[in-house]
Amino acid sequence: MAKLIPTRNSCLGRMRSGEKRLSERLEQKLEDDYLLWYDVPIGRHQCRPDFVIFHPRRGLLVLEVKDWAPERIIADKTQFTLITQRGVVKETNPLMQAHAYAVRINEELERDPALIHPTQHRHAGKLIMPWAYGVVLANISRKQFTDGELEQVIPGHLVICRDDMYESVEAEAFQERLWAMFPQVFPCALTLPQIDRIRWHMFPELRVEWGEGQFGLAFGQDGASTTAIDIPDLIRVMDMQQEQLARSLGDEHRIIHGVAGSGKTMILGYRAMHLARTLAKPILILCYNKTLAARLGQLMGERGLADKVQVYNFHSWCRAMLKAYHVPLPPEGDGFFEAMVERVMHGVERDQIPRFQYGAVLIDEGHDFEPEWYRLIVQMVDPSTQSLLVLYDDAQNIYGKANRPAFTWKSVGVQAQGRTTILRINYRNTLEILSVARRFAQALFDERIADDDDVPLIAPESAGRRGAIPILIRTENASAELHAIVERIRLEQQQGRTLSDVAVLFRNHWEGEKIHQALQHAGIASRHADGGGKSSLFSGEDSVKLVSMHSSKGLEFPVVIIPGLGALPKHGQDEAQEARLLYVAMTRATEQLILLHHEESVFTARIRASINDIQTQLGHASRLA
Repeated sequence: MAKLIPTRNSCLGRMRSGEKRLSERLEQKLEDDYLLWYDVPIGRHQCRPDFVIFHPRRGLLVLEVKDWAPERIIADKTQFTLITQRGVVKETNPLMQAHAYAVRINEELERDPALIHPTQHRHAGKLIMPWAYGVVLANISRKQFTDGELEQVIPGHLVICRDDMYESVEAEAFQERLWAMFPQVFPCALTLPQIDRIRWHMFPELRVEWGEGQFGLAFGQDGASTTAIDIPDLIRVMDMQQEQLARSLGDEHRIIHGVAGSGKTMILGYRAMHLARTLAKPILILCYNKTLAARLGQLMGERGLADKVQVYNFHSWCRAMLKAYHVPLPPEGDGFFEAMVERVMHGVERDQIPRFQYGAVLIDEGHDFEPEWYRLIVQMVDPSTQSLLVLYDDAQNIYGKANRPAFTWKSVGVQAQGRTTILRINYRNTLEILSVARRFAQALFDERIADDDDVPLIAPESAGRRGAIPILIRTENASAELHAIVERIRLEQQQGRTLSDVAVLFRNHWEGEKIHQALQHAGIASRHADGGGKSSLFSGEDSVKLVSMHSSKGLEFPVVIIPGLGALPKHGQDEAQEARLLYVAMTRATEQLILLHHEESVFTARIRASINDIQTQLGHASRLA
């Protein structure tokens, strides 16, 4: 069965009857190696063909669909005149429309040297795959087409008529109709990297910038750039599941359960950009982590969305609600944050704080939210859209209570039944980093299956990207650990990395201060998130990022250094929660993970065993220092 993007169910409300029938036939009668796009903006010019059909061994086909009745058409080569209840309507010949779209797509793809035939080929400079275009006349039979002499304006082999796409038509006959539209056919067998390059050009909004990770959506408020840009040697785009999910998210409540590094935040960014173009009311993005909120706010601003998309960490939003509607803040001290949330809830109940303020609410890292917070948030969504998106991974719950009771989405007012998606593939980490992190925290991944209304626990699966095995370094004392951090950063600089590629993640705030001082003394610029700099961590000069393990959640960096393993698990803390926290910190690294200690602990022993096991399995040389 072919894959339609967006999903057919998500499109039915805007499809005409002929488009509904064609989409059903395409899914039924094409195999699963076909890709189909319906009414999706394409290329720099954002043209919107009705359907684009792609097959890696056949090529690309553009179809325009019309529901016209045969007795109401007067046609010539450039224009169709339709007799309708509204009077006479003139329409461009749909074959000309399809041709114009196909030519634009071809020109877009031919800009890329990796997608054209080489100079020695007889088709040098031309696209490496066939391309074509055609028309679907959904309410006109083949006989009516012939009797009405429409073949004089649209060649018969470029048309699919009503009876060509009956459910009873054999799949082979249906496919022959499609591929008869191609003016030339030649062998092609596109590789996965070539398919990704084609999607990179066709759908700019799916591009992921190298070095930006799951935040790396490349374009701003309009979803695409109209200016030419350099084509990188290496490209990244959303994978097919991510694209289908991002494009298919409609209104109503939606839950995405995704492992660390599966692109949840990228999908949130795509969704925010889409909603900002379509909704009149503001859009609210909430998370728990202040550092993540600052980063998301910065990225929304860079994409021109600051006036439409509001980004808060949850407690800052609560404070803003109380101040905006003149509800007194609770007294400072123990229990302040809990009391602040309660006052917002009471303010909503008493109509001091209005409901339905936002066209949509998007929640990142929703596993850090308490169940009762969802009861409050649901009331903030405009009932005309019911647009609530929650991104969740219970394996990364590092703020919630370890013994927090299980809850169902229905119990907190979130209607998740039938609207839940699971993302299992981790794209952020190399196979080596993910394998060591998962082996270390394997007790966390006794996968818990749940239905749509419960909260599952999902074990991550690697996308298979390879890299260096994590490094475990033991030093003589704490001072030597600081020296090792400085030397490692200098080594990364010598190898061409910028300082901003490097993050040092620490468990205790005092550790962050000592690392900051050591880097200053060594002349290495650094920014300390937990020293009051969360909002400016990613702005300003090139600098090493110093972030606590808790504040690192939702972020990622090419190189991550984690010192102080010998002091973990932290005294007086739950060992399972501490392991969860270290797992989160380890999976912030996209390319290289360096762990340091000068004392031995249960965690250093477990990390050492994990590295030994994984390097044996993957055939790496020893990386213990």
